[in-house]
Amino acid sequence: MNKKLLLFLITISYSLTQFSVETSAAGNKKIFVMAHYMPWFQAPPVSNSWGWHWTMNHLNPNVIKSNGEREIASHFYPLTGPYDSQDKDILEYQVLLMKLSGIDGVLVDWYGNENYNDYGIINQSTNALFNEIAKANLSFSIVYEDQTIKNMISGGHITSNQAIAYGQSAMNYLQSNWFASNTYLKIDNRPVLLNFGPQYFTKSSDWENLFSGLTSVPLLFTEDNILLPIGAGAFPWPPMWKSNPSGILTQSALSDYLNQFYSKSQNWSYRIGSAFPGFYDIYQEAGVSSSYGFLDSQNGSTFQFTLQQAIIGKPNIIQLVTWNDYGEGTNIEPTVEYGYTYLEAVQNFVRTSINTTFKFRNEDLRLPLRLYQLRKKYSSDSGVNSTLDKAFNLLVSDNVAGAKVLVDSLETLTTVQNNNVGMPVEFSLGQNYPNPFNPTTTIRFSIPVETFYGTSLQLIVLKVYDVLGREVTTLVNKLLPAGNYSVDFDADNLSSGVYLYRLEANDYVATKKMILIK
Repeated sequence: MNKKLLLFLITISYSLTQFSVETSAAGNKKIFVMAHYMPWFQAPPVSNSWGWHWTMNHLNPNVIKSNGEREIASHFYPLTGPYDSQDKDILEYQVLLMKLSGIDGVLVDWYGNENYNDYGIINQSTNALFNEIAKANLSFSIVYEDQTIKNMISGGHITSNQAIAYGQSAMNYLQSNWFASNTYLKIDNRPVLLNFGPQYFTKSSDWENLFSGLTSVPLLFTEDNILLPIGAGAFPWPPMWKSNPSGILTQSALSDYLNQFYSKSQNWSYRIGSAFPGFYDIYQEAGVSSSYGFLDSQNGSTFQFTLQQAIIGKPNIIQLVTWNDYGEGTNIEPTVEYGYTYLEAVQNFVRTSINTTFKFRNEDLRLPLRLYQLRKKYSSDSGVNSTLDKAFNLLVSDNVAGAKVLVDSLETLTTVQNNNVGMPVEFSLGQNYPNPFNPTTTIRFSIPVETFYGTSLQLIVLKVYDVLGREVTTLVNKLLPAGNYSVDFDADNLSSGVYLYRLEANDYVATKKMILIK
């Protein structure tokens, strides 16, 4: 095997590891940084139509605005454009961003598994997300929305007498499908379960009934206030109910709320802190309801402030509110408006406050979008997608440099390759033309269709030497797929004479002469 190829393979080799518990810079216990995630978006072509959360029955994403963006129900526009929560490429992009930003996993807003309204679709999307989460060695947990019970009763789907049974069914589903998973978030060997409320099961005895059939009682966290005696703790949320008559949640009111919450949480055995970038909903403009209020992001300062407040209480979990609630404008997923601001802030926070060995950099966050765009551009090319699979696994195993080599190479695919009439069956290095030349000439070479350790790419090196064997320049040094290629060589700064050009590809080596006459 070519020595350079062997070195290259060693460089990009990877091994998948299990989700590991790290020592926090803030203490001996692990602090989990988890993103609150909404799996409720539908978009073509994955789904047949645009879902409510992109339209709110008012906006039309099929309308392309003058800036090239679709019309969606949000003040923010994702860098990928509006997406479907079951799009595997989107999920891959999102979990890679989480991995590179220092986020340990997701707390998924879950509506149960009943086939009512869009609850069944949301459950399917949750399963799809968890599959990708597991591949990235991240963790996941559930935020159960018990308002679904209330909605099913008011909609005539069930009766109030059936409420406990349906709640128990949801808990049994969690136990059967997720609680036992190695990637489900557990503290003290108990699965973590958040509840956005409670909104229906408001008594501790209700939850005791819901958990009665489980082999392991979850650690239950409710919003704002602990539900004793069953509850393990509670979590804060943007307190938009404290907005002033003008609809503004002031920084002072926010600070008072957080101080009060974290003060009372010190008496609990388990604690969750929350950080959020702001609040800017679109409900009033979309005709859904009145706005809940407005919390100014202050160009990222609100997020920084809430992050620092969250860690003061030495929490078990820091919840990032939210990854992608575009309707309420609490999203930290990269958008056109604020770019990677919030994920860069998470990186810096993790490095300084939680894990001093965290090594990913701000610029690394740009790689998942490039990978996603290549997935879409070459969706039908199995060779390219096989290479992108390798890039994903390299990122998961913390080898950013190796993944970047693959992505860089795929982005240089030329139109020459795309316009091939037929693919070559063997390597070849053509004679440069014109020859003799002054001062430019073109060198052509061909790469056959050949499996390259599971991919369709070949490591190609094309160099120019003088007659004494001294290297003059490197024209190509990258991974390329099968095809016919041409490279221009400019010898304007060289003197007249005979030069050699040499192609190395796997075990193939070829050298030819060319003459420069000035």
